[in-house]
Amino acid sequence: MTRCSALFSCLLVEVMCLIVFSFENVALNKSAWQQDTVFNYAAERGVDGRKSSLSRYGDECVTSEYNATSEWRVDLEHILSIHHISIQFATDDKDWNNDNELTKYFLGFSVYISNTTEKEDGILCFRDTTYTRATIPNPINIPCPHYGRYVIYYNNRTHPPYPEGYSDITINALCEVEVYGCSDQGKFGENCSMLCPPKCLKSRCDITNGTCFECTVGYLGPTCESESSTAWRNSSSSTTWMEGGSSTGWMDSTKSRTWMEVIDIALKEQGETSNFLQKTK
Repeated sequence: MTRCSALFSCLLVEVMCLIVFSFENVALNKSAWQQDTVFNYAAERGVDGRKSSLSRYGDECVTSEYNATSEWRVDLEHILSIHHISIQFATDDKDWNNDNELTKYFLGFSVYISNTTEKEDGILCFRDTTYTRATIPNPINIPCPHYGRYVIYYNNRTHPPYPEGYSDITINALCEVEVYGCSDQGKFGENCSMLCPPKCLKSRCDITNGTCFECTVGYLGPTCESESSTAWRNSSSSTTWMEGGSSTGWMDSTKSRTWMEVIDIALKEQGETSNFLQKTK
């Protein structure tokens, strides 16, 4: 490798690190909750910024009772744009490898982002289906470019038999959960310095590239820049159209509501009037 290419590689790694770590830990010192707390090993310890000791029975980690399910969550207080989540598992201050007893309790865990305290109301960021006691990382970084108010850690042992190496019961033994994103709503980009496009629904956009998750009524495109009298709502995966450009056509497949009714509901959710409907008749 030449000196020039080596220098470029180093700079590239440095730039990538800056991009990853330019977001704020929006979970720090926020309110937290967990299922079946043991003694004073409270949920807030998981977001207190301390992880110098990784013993579950020290004073820096969250610990719960052994159970068939384990759940922990942090309240970000507002619906925020999230980039990634970092979890530091307890190790009991021992080497993290196949021989560490705690590894078996974390296998199969899931992480959700939700706008409510119910994980079922949110999106699944990650579910472990491949790690073993020898390969589960610690800490683990989970990319999840989405938005939400609650980040939820969950594990269960409710459907035996379990894969080799799994425990028969589970616990929370988390020393720190860091949620990196933008503390200001409607922002994206490095250092959260840019505003989401103006026609993104509720000013929500991808935290890295600014594409809208959904568009306000009457706009479409990745950044909702195109006005259309036939588009109802655009998302990152699909665009819903009015049948034949008519606001009175039936909604596709269900034929249970007209497009006018569907759009009117969407407008009311956004606190807007129905002028859009008038111009599409």
